[in-house]
Amino acid sequence: MGAIFRREIGAYFTSSIAYIFLAVFWIFSGYFFWASCLYPGTSDMSGLFQSMFLICVFLIPILTMRLFSEEKKQKTEQGLLTAPVSLGEIVFGKYFAALVLYTLALLMPFVYALILSSFGTVEWGIVIANFLALFLLGAAFIAVGTLVSALTENQIAAAVLSFVALMALYMIDVINSYISISFINNILEKLSFYRRYYAITCGLFNVSTVIFYISVALIFNYFTIRVFERRRWS
Repeated sequence: MGAIFRREIGAYFTSSIAYIFLAVFWIFSGYFFWASCLYPGTSDMSGLFQSMFLICVFLIPILTMRLFSEEKKQKTEQGLLTAPVSLGEIVFGKYFAALVLYTLALLMPFVYALILSSFGTVEWGIVIANFLALFLLGAAFIAVGTLVSALTENQIAAAVLSFVALMALYMIDVINSYISISFINNILEKLSFYRRYYAITCGLFNVSTVIFYISVALIFNYFTIRVFERRRWS
């Protein structure tokens, strides 16, 4: 897995994807930092973190679009599948490379918290909980994007389909508001990504939310492995 991980990290930084992702992520997070903290003159970062959900919906597809679709484009998928490594190592090597780059992007909001702490009181417990929620959200979204990339042969198609999938997850609460069947409402509430994330940004940390996001990441990575198992033996 280490070789796959290093290969993917190198591929990110030898192409323009890493620089575009980091630059756009930091620009948007900087704008929301100014709009929710600096302009109103508050050290409460909850508004910034609430806005970060949509940033992830728009930008994570850029991060994941090339993971497997690029292999098909370059005709290297069969070589990868016949390499002396397990399919789990291939999938998780690529997945963790994307997750590390995403984590690097999260360093900037941490810098914003340090800036605020020099001018006022920052509730570090709440800030750390928000960072954890943002990290777990990204981990789940990257797993979704990884599966979409494995199912497509074009990077642009992978990005668009990943965006549609993540937007659908974001819209679960909106969809739920138009449904009046109680048991479906209960199911959609339990599947709501934004409701769980929003609760943490308001200071309501829940262990079930951590388990939920980790489970989503594991399930979608498992589906990705299954996709390549079928291709390896077909």
